[in-house]
Amino acid sequence: MKRRDALKNLGLATGFFVVTPAVISLLQSCTSDIKTWTPDFLTIEQSEALTKLVDVILPKTENLPSATELNVPQFIDKYINIVLDDDGQTQMNTAFENMISILKPNTEDRMDSVKEEDYKALLDDHMLIKDEIDEEREANPEALELTKSEFLNTLKFITIKAYLTTEQIGENVLVYDPVPAQYYCGDLQEITGGKSWSLGNTLVI
Repeated sequence: MKRRDALKNLGLATGFFVVTPAVISLLQSCTSDIKTWTPDFLTIEQSEALTKLVDVILPKTENLPSATELNVPQFIDKYINIVLDDDGQTQMNTAFENMISILKPNTEDRMDSVKEEDYKALLDDHMLIKDEIDEEREANPEALELTKSEFLNTLKFITIKAYLTTEQIGENVLVYDPVPAQYYCGDLQEITGGKSWSLGNTLVI
């Protein structure tokens, strides 16, 4: 299998992850409290790291819930467990372990000893922005293993996508139109007060 095919099979990278009715159903099935959640695929350490990481990406604010409050970690775990094939799951497992080894160099330490600043530093050091060079990929262009940048950007993308797809955000924060595929002519500020539509197939011209 070539690296390009391996990344595509993950179904998580930008351009491949599509919000289908099945994905929405999977997201809506994530209702367990984060404190009592038992992951289906991830290890306990991996789930703890994911929980902290998604809240660094999308923290709680005065007006918005955090990613964990909307069950984003549970969704990512279920997505990996149900949607990805064996190769994809192996890639994700390896990537999670690589991330944990950075956050917790001493394997005997507990995940709850890792501070929020450590997660922020991880993102600052390894999550590249557009046009920045992934030196890890440049050094080994055909490796099937995800680089740290590819993995963290993947997690960021799916975290945001899942967050925006939740019922609470879609109906209470974004502009919700229960009749999709309608077309509106005008300025977005005038029509919605500047808010985005919760249904991706509603177009403002």
